Amino acid sequence: MIGVGWVGLCTAACFAELGHEVYARDILADKVESLTRGEVPMHEPGLPELVERNAGRLTFTTDMGEVLERAELLFCCVDTPPTYSGDADLSRVEAVLGALGDSTHHAIVMKSTVPVGTGISIGRRREGLGYVANPEFLKEGTAVEDFMNPDRVVVGANDGSGAFADRVAALYEPLGAPIVRTDVASAEMIKLASNAFLATKISFINEIANVSEELGADVKEVARGMGLDERIGGKFLQAGIGYGGSCFPKDVSALKQLAGNSGYHFQLLTAVIEVNELQKRRTIGKLQKHLGPLVNREVALLGVAFKPDTDDVREAASLVLAARLQGEGANVRVYDPVAATNASEMLGGARICGSALEALDGAHAAVLVTEWPEFAELDWAGEVGARMATPVVVDGRNFLDRDALRAAGFAYEGIGR
Repeated sequence: MIGVGWVGLCTAACFAELGHEVYARDILADKVESLTRGEVPMHEPGLPELVERNAGRLTFTTDMGEVLERAELLFCCVDTPPTYSGDADLSRVEAVLGALGDSTHHAIVMKSTVPVGTGISIGRRREGLGYVANPEFLKEGTAVEDFMNPDRVVVGANDGSGAFADRVAALYEPLGAPIVRTDVASAEMIKLASNAFLATKISFINEIANVSEELGADVKEVARGMGLDERIGGKFLQAGIGYGGSCFPKDVSALKQLAGNSGYHFQLLTAVIEVNELQKRRTIGKLQKHLGPLVNREVALLGVAFKPDTDDVREAASLVLAARLQGEGANVRVYDPVAATNASEMLGGARICGSALEALDGAHAAVLVTEWPEFAELDWAGEVGARMATPVVVDGRNFLDRDALRAAGFAYEGIGR
């Protein structure tokens, strides 16, 4: 594994669990040293146990020479963040290629999300170097389960890399999942198209939620009725305050940018992005409906991570909400079981609290941002209601018991309800 971030570490640990000897290389010596001690630097359920259990098959190193000597399949798991132009920054991928020297007996297995055409470009520049596109479809919070029980495995290769592709496919055969063998460009597109479609589904149900609020429908009932249609399915039909994280925002924008670079205007994705950005801001109006001007109001944000079971705050709705609330003059306090520290510098002057009850004490309103189970288990009718200055709740994930909160005297606002 080249690059031992979230994808690289999860992939390395899971391959080790399957019985393979894995060498994982990163340029950060401190990270390598901590991983060698068994310290996992991110919150991912099941991953620390996997690393500990397979310590004998996992070697963490900064030495590229050691990796090249020991392995022929080099899984590239480095970041490809967007540049100011919206295009993917492939500098880390290029650094990996540069570290290979003139090797002709290794193959790059591309786990990193790259623009369609990247593999073809690399193949033209690096004749003799094998290239296999093997995009990842892991979800933060369930990555180990996703790897071990995948819906499908995509393996893309062009002429000259078929033997390497066979070996990559063989690594996944014990998982018993369908293996999609295709060309490199199609494999690259499968990753971007998959995430763009899921993001589209989220923005669609959020639009339905907004219309439902105006017309008196309940989006949870609407989504339930839609999801029972096997052509639609119920997944990703949970209305809320928008998607975030490291994949959906980046990949949707990347596909839109790729289309634009080719001369095609991807109108649908333009709307998906716009809906998602506006959805995060609709919470302000819901709060003003009950509190009026937000100047000097105390607002508690419950949850900072973009989803539960992760400490990832990239593109999280909490960051937008905190900034907008402070822009309206509100005093913001936040609590998250694992992610608050990661976000402390991005939350401006927000007060980081050590518990949900601390955040709610004296608050004029609470906004549920991340659906951590502990928030549903709070004693809303008793202790929470007694602590809050005014009982106003905006449930940004339709996660809490609406009827119970209203029966306890709360002014409850959901999404599309």
